[in-house]
Amino acid sequence: MSRVAPCFALCMSLVVSLLITGSAAAEPWPAPIRTIEEKGVTIVKQFDAPGGMTGYAARAGSRPISLYLTPDGDHVIVGTLLDADGKNLSKPQLEAAITLPDRENAWPLLEKASWIGDGDDDAPRKIYVFTDPNCPYCHKFYEAARPWVEAGKVQLRHIPVGILKQTSPGKAAALLAADDPEKAMARHEHNYRSGGITPMEDIPSALQQKVAANNLLMSDLGIQGTPGIFYKNDDNKIQVKQGIPQGKLLDRVMGPK
Repeated sequence: MSRVAPCFALCMSLVVSLLITGSAAAEPWPAPIRTIEEKGVTIVKQFDAPGGMTGYAARAGSRPISLYLTPDGDHVIVGTLLDADGKNLSKPQLEAAITLPDRENAWPLLEKASWIGDGDDDAPRKIYVFTDPNCPYCHKFYEAARPWVEAGKVQLRHIPVGILKQTSPGKAAALLAADDPEKAMARHEHNYRSGGITPMEDIPSALQQKVAANNLLMSDLGIQGTPGIFYKNDDNKIQVKQGIPQGKLLDRVMGPK
């Protein structure tokens, strides 16, 4: 009995201490930030900001945004902060808190997506491309990539989505359902100007789910148009390009020939 009471008191003391610590750690955001959070914005990280303000890296859907709480704690400014020289002070904070972690987390999600290989499986560079079968810029990128793909330097991994036209989901499903999806993709691209692959009309549920999952992944990763390209640069850092890369940028995306 004499040993139980002190032990009980010690345990209760630890519980109270943990509750106080947890309460401090879970201290709510200031009122203006909570108001924005209640409107569906996700607060990711707090950071120091100039002018006595407190900065917050946040997400509005899949879009990174910066918030700045004024020194009085009663007001919040939403948007980009520039210094006297016009330098964007928000961008590095958003990149460190959201963009770079999101890119690193994206790669395994891309690997698990329903994609179609285009090129040698042993190619040293793998490039994921969100591709709508009706997208003219996707077609141009497919053609521009041929020298690297045919030389065995790059494997494109097309992730078919159905977003541009009424026939897009049916064409995406037809590509994924083909006996040899890579050959089906090649035939589609070779015949792109005459309409490409015939869209599937009665899409089985499993295929509908694959196309829908690709669409959702594209949206979740913040890609707003096709082609949406994910690749690793020479330093093995994940990079993103929306739209067709041209000139020197195409060389950076595709790597050495």
